[in-house]
Amino acid sequence: QHVRSLSSLVDLPETHEMLRKTCRDFADNELIPIAAKLDKEHLYPKEQVKKMGELGLMAMDVPESEGGTGLDYLAYAIGMEEISRGCASCGVIMSVNNSLYLGPLMKNGNAAQKEKFVKPFLDGSQVGCFALSEPGNGSDAGAASTVAQLGSGKYTLNGTKAWITNGYEAAATVVSGDKPDLSFLHCTLVYWMILVPVFQQTLDAGRIGIAAQGLGIAQAALDCAVDYALKRNSFGMPIAKMQSVQMKIADMETRLESARLLTWKAAMFKDAGKNFTKEAAMAKLAASETATYNAHNAIQILGGMGYVTDMPAERHYRDARITEIYEGTSDIQRIVIATNVFKEYGA
Repeated sequence: QHVRSLSSLVDLPETHEMLRKTCRDFADNELIPIAAKLDKEHLYPKEQVKKMGELGLMAMDVPESEGGTGLDYLAYAIGMEEISRGCASCGVIMSVNNSLYLGPLMKNGNAAQKEKFVKPFLDGSQVGCFALSEPGNGSDAGAASTVAQLGSGKYTLNGTKAWITNGYEAAATVVSGDKPDLSFLHCTLVYWMILVPVFQQTLDAGRIGIAAQGLGIAQAALDCAVDYALKRNSFGMPIAKMQSVQMKIADMETRLESARLLTWKAAMFKDAGKNFTKEAAMAKLAASETATYNAHNAIQILGGMGYVTDMPAERHYRDARITEIYEGTSDIQRIVIATNVFKEYGA
């Protein structure tokens, strides 16, 4: 396969460059060779997730003093992109454990909760999940029908959550209780009179993680398209020499680099303690739509070969489309962005 050397949009710290190379090598050697098999056979990548934990990728911004890797959110975004380039499924498992499970626990949990619900989830041996979506309300947190009743320092939860990423394999959600009933393949968590301790929950910075996942998918689609264009001959020459193909590649690269800058900016805003709501929404919108755009054009460049499972292009397209849906649809991101723009204008 044709590959190019790593290049950065900006001069990254040495630690971040080393992380990027480590994740790139891991994706090339451990994820790309098995990504199609995981997809076709609906397998959970338990061995790969454990190795990701050993590399420190499952608890990237948890402080070293707490047992984590102790890196910033920019490093997390860089790592997420490279892992997702190799296997989008592994990327979202990593994202949920970092952003949606460990994130709110580290922000709001007390020492006892961190001891019980954070430490066992740092090395990839166990993963957590975040139960937001419901069968009738989707991801509209304001319309959630799951009921929590407080009594004697504990909540009693009654309700049903659906489409819970990591749910089937998770050892815990951001609330704890007896193992709820689970149905597979699309994980549903049914809570019936489950007692859980009191602590806060938040989505935190999950959109940056999904933006980084989108970047990885977009990069994988571009890699696939370029490799095929250089090898495929038509009318006596590689199709890479055809202007129509070159136009597609140029647009794919331009959108990808633009989305990457937005994602890194959002991560750096978070690291600096700035308000990053608009930046995260712009990053998620741009990266997810770029993933779909690049995957679509990769299929066009591959032609019929882009539609068959012998090539990764069709998987990249399926992986890309969900990034425009979960963690808030593209329409929701546009509403968030516009609302913040009007606020900035004093409206």
